[in-house]
Amino acid sequence: MLREGDKMPKFALPDQNGDIIKSSKFKGKPLVVYFYPRDSTPGCTKEACSFRDVYADYKKRGITVIGISADTVASHENFARKNKLSIILLSDPDKEVIKAFGALGEKKMFGKTYMGILRSTFAVGADGIIKKVFPKVKPEGHGGEVLKAFEGKS
Repeated sequence: MLREGDKMPKFALPDQNGDIIKSSKFKGKPLVVYFYPRDSTPGCTKEACSFRDVYADYKKRGITVIGISADTVASHENFARKNKLSIILLSDPDKEVIKAFGALGEKKMFGKTYMGILRSTFAVGADGIIKKVFPKVKPEGHGGEVLKAFEGKS
């Protein structure tokens, strides 16, 4: 997993509207990139809604919030519409960007080990350098927790 002080990897992925979003679009702007396992599951919905609920505070500070999972564009569109999400959701079905951030790893469920998306968040400064890493995210209230990293209260 990437660490604080690392440079954010470049990416170009489709969003929930099918538009290709490139990391270069955010050059010189602070950014939150968070990785989550799957659209419309309880934990992922809580996490996305926690960013939605403080979205105005991010916008006021000029911070863009991007969620990335391996779900399809259509799944993201439905998830965003159903939950009234203003954040950008990017589809990474090949998990290339997920791997580049180090957000793919070993997980355990019901006694079985498998490779999956690690719920993690990266607060990226306007210089493209990762300011803070949240490696083991608790979904509820996470949007507010990440916002504090930009206020120096983490």
